[in-house]
Amino acid sequence: MLKFGMKNSILPVLALIACISCATDPSSRYPNMVADMDPFSLGTVIVFTDQLFSSKLKPQIAEVVFIPRENLVSLEYRHELVTYRQFWNYLGRQNFISGINQYKDDFSARKLDVKARYTRTRSIYGKIKSKLEWETFKFTTTYKSSPTMELGYRFRPSKGTTPYFTVLQRSAKDESGVMEDSKIESMQVSLYFTRAQGDILSGLFNQDNLLKAVATYGRGTAEPNAPAADVYTKESELEAEEEESTY
Repeated sequence: MLKFGMKNSILPVLALIACISCATDPSSRYPNMVADMDPFSLGTVIVFTDQLFSSKLKPQIAEVVFIPRENLVSLEYRHELVTYRQFWNYLGRQNFISGINQYKDDFSARKLDVKARYTRTRSIYGKIKSKLEWETFKFTTTYKSSPTMELGYRFRPSKGTTPYFTVLQRSAKDESGVMEDSKIESMQVSLYFTRAQGDILSGLFNQDNLLKAVATYGRGTAEPNAPAADVYTKESELEAEEEESTY
């Protein structure tokens, strides 16, 4: 009986030790963790966004941050005085890489439809569910949502000579719980990428490159240069096509 009683008295102790071990083991809190490290910057990339009252795109410098404990990559940019942080998980990054590669193949094979409406092409390379944070000022309330990201392409200006790979960040309701019965939504924003820009971000999204970045963290990266536009058709060719069109 004494032996049985001692065994039972040890069980709570063992349970406590197990709980402490779980609490101190980061992998129990972060099942997708690739390294027990704080987030760090991978550098910056240039993306384009729309401008109010203008058909021209505006270049924006976006910071790319890797979050090793969650295996997430954050893409932070500003648009119309709002700071956005898109969080790309492994599957989302794979879809981006696959999408930009397919876009480049379609570009080279001249399969991009100059006359197609954006509603037809905006998700031609897929849709993914994502996480988003945004705030109007640096030290104000941070809102959170789970928007759908649509991967496609668009010519800018419409029926122009320059196509872009696009990430359409759809609007989504705030989930932060900061305000009860909140009707706040994140804005719908399109990000535009040339082929060169897409390649740069694909490289930063690549899982093998991220693991290498973990191993070489602290070496720093260079600031990006503004990319040249991708010319798909000549103005003269486009004018000739429009003259022959019955639309």
